Parts: sequence; C-alpha cells; structure tokens
Amino acid sequence: MGNGALVISLDFELLWGVFDKVEWRDRIKYFQNTRSLIPEILRLFEDYNIHCTWATVGMLCNENWEEWNENIPDYLPEYFNKNLSAYTFGKSIQEKETEDLCFAPKLVKQIIETANQELATHTYSHYYCREDGQNADSFSADMNTAIKMARNFGVDLDSLVFPRNQLNTNYLKICSDFGIKSVRSNPETWYWKDTENDSLQQKIFRTGDAYLGKKDKPYKFSDIDCKFQVSVQPASRLLRPYTGKPLLDKLKMKRIIDEITYAARNAKVYHLWWHPHNFGNNPRKNLQDLELILKHFLDCKNKYGFQSLSMKGINNILKGV
Repeated sequence: MGNGALVISLDFELLWGVFDKVEWRDRIKYFQNTRSLIPEILRLFEDYNIHCTWATVGMLCNENWEEWNENIPDYLPEYFNKNLSAYTFGKSIQEKETEDLCFAPKLVKQIIETANQELATHTYSHYYCREDGQNADSFSADMNTAIKMARNFGVDLDSLVFPRNQLNTNYLKICSDFGIKSVRSNPETWYWKDTENDSLQQKIFRTGDAYLGKKDKPYKFSDIDCKFQVSVQPASRLLRPYTGKPLLDKLKMKRIIDEITYAARNAKVYHLWWHPHNFGNNPRKNLQDLELILKHFLDCKNKYGFQSLSMKGINNILKGV
C-alpha cells in the first residue's frame, strides 16, 4: 500500500451532539466559538494541504426551524430513553436564538468548497444505532434524509461516522445500499468497546491512554476490515482539548507526535479525530496545538513520504482506485 497516512475525521454536530448532556443556555458562547473556529481550522488544513473527513450531522444543513420541520422523516427512532430523541428536543427549543446552535448551512458550504475536504455524514439526527427502541427501519429513514440533505449541496456521501461511536455492524449492509463506502470504528481496545454502556473503569483507562502507554494505535492498511463492500476504519486517537495543566498537555502532545512519527516510519495509518466543539474552550490554545501537529505531519511527509488522506481517500487506496 506504499507509504503511511494521517487520517483526520471530525464529528461536526454543534448542539445536536450533546443536547442530552448539557443545558444549551450555558453553552451559547461555547458554540459561538466553535462556529468561528471552523473557518480557521479549514485555513490551517489548506496551509498544510490536509485532507479531512467532516462527519456532519445532517440537521446542520437546514437553514432554520421551518426547514427543519419540513425535513422530519416519516419514520422516527423510538428510543426507550426519550431524552435521546433529537426530534423531541428540537420541538422544545424552536426559538430564533437557538438557530445558530443547531444549523450551519454556510459552514457546510465552506467545508465543501475547501480543497481536499470530504463532507461525510454523522447521520441526519445524530442517530444512536445501538440504543434500545431504534431499529433498521428508522435508521434507513434517517440515512435517506441525510443523503437527501447532502445532495442539496451537490454531494454524494461516501463516508459515515456513527454517533457516540455506536457502530452497529448489522447496519453496514444498509449503509452500503445507500452508497456509503467507509465507516469509522473504535480502536480495538477493551475500554473503547460498548461505549453506550460505559463503565467508570473504561473512562479512567481511556483518559489515561491519552497521556501514557504503548505506541500501538497506528495500524496497517491490511488491518482495515471490509464488510458488505464497506471499509471499517479504526480510529487511533481522540485529540483531547487543551486543559491548562502543563504536564498533561505536554504528555498529550508528545503522545500524538510520537505516534505520528511511528506511523510514518512504519508505513502505517494513524487516524486522529475530535469534535470541532472540543475547541470551544481555549480556542487559541487548541488551534496552536493543532498547528504543532500539522507541522510535525509536514516533517514526516518530507522525511518518510507520509500522506494525508480522508476516509474516502483510504477507501480508494484499498479498492485500488
């Protein structure tokens, strides 16, 4: 497969990704920062010639609440936990001031118009594929709407990231039927499995892994599994945001830099991911950390021929396109 590759995928969701976990009135500034950061991240990616997959919640493509209401699918997930429904939540906050928290068609357009950026899907409604109460029919209805929204922007979707990393292998055939050719999976480590039933021990080990441990997160191209003509691409590392704790921030950055170097030297894939809103606090520091990572990527590109690839780009290599 030639040289190794850095893959970056971003879960672009704004409020739709956390509405069941936070009080939206407390996060207005946070998401305002997120919106202003997107163009800056895109500029950095242009400057360093970075290919990136933007797994975007389809609801962000709506202009306003009127359009959102028009695009509600006929068949909705009936989660046993009603707090997980984006539709129940959306119907409860339809005020003018919430539109910037829930819709971003101009930013979606800017992503599409920026070189080497792949618009992918994070499902239409931030759909939870392993929660009790949902089923294949409601997932299909969700995907159909996500496909329709992307086509309104002139994009045929190739890649998908399952919200909350709830990969459901039973749905890969449905994904394939909708033209999805690649999905992201969790790292092959016990504390990343069954994240919908997270234990305290899993959370502790995931946090610790961000700072210490083996450089075992890069993987070979041949390690990528394909089911129903869909490449299942493991994530390697979540880029955690700046904490303001010098030792932890230094260890986090050293870990990522070392893993990128290891991947580049050994012709492996290193898949880095985060949510743009993770940069919502301390935006300047987070952008500085990102640029340090991109500078190191450029060094590895020059020394080892390390590539920058989107999820679609990885799939093209696997398929010999």
